[in-house]
Amino acid sequence: MAPDVSCFLLALLCSASCEVITSLDQMCIEKEANKTYNCENLGLREIPDTLPNTTEILEFSFNFLPTIQNRTFSRLINLTFLDLTRCQINWIHENTFQSHSQLSTLVLTGNPLIFMAETALNGPKILKHLFLIQTGISNLEFIPVHNLENLESLYLGSNQISSIKFPKDFPTQNLKVLDFQNNAIHYLSREDMNSLEQATNLSLNFKGNDIKGIEPGAFNSTVYQSLNFGGTFNLSVIFSGLQNSTTQSLWLGSFEDTNDQDISSSMLKGLCEMSVESINLQKHHFSDFTSSTFQCFTRLRELDLTATHLDGLPPGIEGMNVLKKLVLNVNNFDQLCQINAANFPSLTHLYIKGNRKRLHLGAGCLEKLENLQKLDLSHNDIEASDCCNLQLKNLSRLQSLNLSYNEPLGLQSQAFKECPRLEILDLAFTQLHVNAPRSPFQNLHFLKVLNLSHCFLDTSNQGLLAGLPDLRHLDFRGNHFQDGTIPKTNLLQTVGTLEILILSSCDLLSIDQQAFHSLGKMSHVDLSHNSLTWDSIDSLSHLKGTYLNLAANSIRVIPPHLLPVLSQQSTINLSQNPLDCTCSNVRFLTWYKENLQKLEGSEGTVCANPPSLRGVKLSDVELSCGMTAVGIFFLIVFLFLLIILFIFVVRYLLRRRYQHI
Repeated sequence: MAPDVSCFLLALLCSASCEVITSLDQMCIEKEANKTYNCENLGLREIPDTLPNTTEILEFSFNFLPTIQNRTFSRLINLTFLDLTRCQINWIHENTFQSHSQLSTLVLTGNPLIFMAETALNGPKILKHLFLIQTGISNLEFIPVHNLENLESLYLGSNQISSIKFPKDFPTQNLKVLDFQNNAIHYLSREDMNSLEQATNLSLNFKGNDIKGIEPGAFNSTVYQSLNFGGTFNLSVIFSGLQNSTTQSLWLGSFEDTNDQDISSSMLKGLCEMSVESINLQKHHFSDFTSSTFQCFTRLRELDLTATHLDGLPPGIEGMNVLKKLVLNVNNFDQLCQINAANFPSLTHLYIKGNRKRLHLGAGCLEKLENLQKLDLSHNDIEASDCCNLQLKNLSRLQSLNLSYNEPLGLQSQAFKECPRLEILDLAFTQLHVNAPRSPFQNLHFLKVLNLSHCFLDTSNQGLLAGLPDLRHLDFRGNHFQDGTIPKTNLLQTVGTLEILILSSCDLLSIDQQAFHSLGKMSHVDLSHNSLTWDSIDSLSHLKGTYLNLAANSIRVIPPHLLPVLSQQSTINLSQNPLDCTCSNVRFLTWYKENLQKLEGSEGTVCANPPSLRGVKLSDVELSCGMTAVGIFFLIVFLFLLIILFIFVVRYLLRRRYQHI
């Protein structure tokens, strides 16, 4: 399944803590009580009886259902999402989903379908998303047309389809996504495309089909949201075929394993005869790259030239006044000035990421981009001893700056004075040398997100984060504190507005009880992958309703007096800790079972001690910590001896008293 399709499916699913329900020797995972279940890859031949009738989302892929009929899922009348990927389905009989009026997403990917009854999809009143990827379909008449009036997305990739002509009565008026990638479509006629004329703002994907011909006027019948012809060998066919068409986005990129023709300036003249706002030409070669190459790009708002083997953009490009977004990732620039930024005065978003050579920022190379809001210069091996005011001159409207994964950068006081409106600053995995006693960030009054992970910072510099009155999110993972301790007085106390704090992988051994006292607004604290013990939990006692990640630390026992601190948090992750499952920790173990709804990572929250319970989930541990018969016997003997001793002491004291009278 294509990555974008996978992301779409994941977005439709709920994420929650998991429990297990059992059907004979198979197990389904319960993701949301009585609603969401995952029964993938269990070799099931039928729906388990233990699945409740209230199930709404069912992931049932990689099982065995060669035939599905109206009784197969009839009990699960509340289904809204059903994934039957690679269940070896051959036959889908009449009225299979008649009982499922609420079904909105049906995934049949990877099933070798032989027969699909005309009434197979009768029943769902709001079926919006249908996945028929890699099902062996060669003709669109195979798809039943009944009850598809509400269909918004239809995925038909990796089949044997050669014509996109739909049956006359196929409802296309609500279609927003139509995916034909990796089929055998080589020619697009006006008649074929006219079957889609009822659709508006349609995203149409022909990636991997290598279109060899388009009848003139084929794309004139409707307005498109996006057209994807990725992997086409001869782009001149596309440009001539799309004359007088209108689309917001046109994707014409190539791939690593694709042989294609070089793009010439004359070939691109076809763009002058169509209306398009965004174009992607990634991984192509240009046979002649001059200012005339851009003469038909003047109406573009977005241009993606990723990995197009460029070592510079020509000066004197005219008419690019409406271009807002320019992507120049993975090219061969030596100097930032080689992009000739003055050609694009209206740019708001510029991406130069993963340059194949070390990129030198120079001075003032972007100063003409006074409207720039987002700048990505990550993964470029950039090195500068004095960053970043000269390099970012006149970028007063910049809101997002990414300098992550570069070589060492030296930061002076107010290193980002030229960008006072920054809201997001990412410096992750770039070694920073702070060469001044005052904070390099102190003038960034609008900064909300700061990523300083793995920057090798001097954490003893308590003024490092001063002057950030609106900082909400701080990623500080991978930076080490002296002696592995966050003391009472520390650099975090100047950022009292923090809501999200990430301190994972900092080699922490302990946290002072008052270390976070000034951070009262935090809703997310990540302390995972350190070496903290139970006593550091006390530093969080003032927080309530917080997501708390303590995974992969050195917590063995949690004393009873700390349980209220955990109880007042919203979500807690204690997985991968060497937890003690003996009677010395019984109060915590009892609390754990009573609070499963707020615990994350329960599958990895297991016992480390005693050896007999090693690897057992905490939720499955049953301890008997009451007094044994032997213990009761010794207690009675002890009390008996204590009473005798008491009697002797009293008699002795009385005797002494009367002897002195």
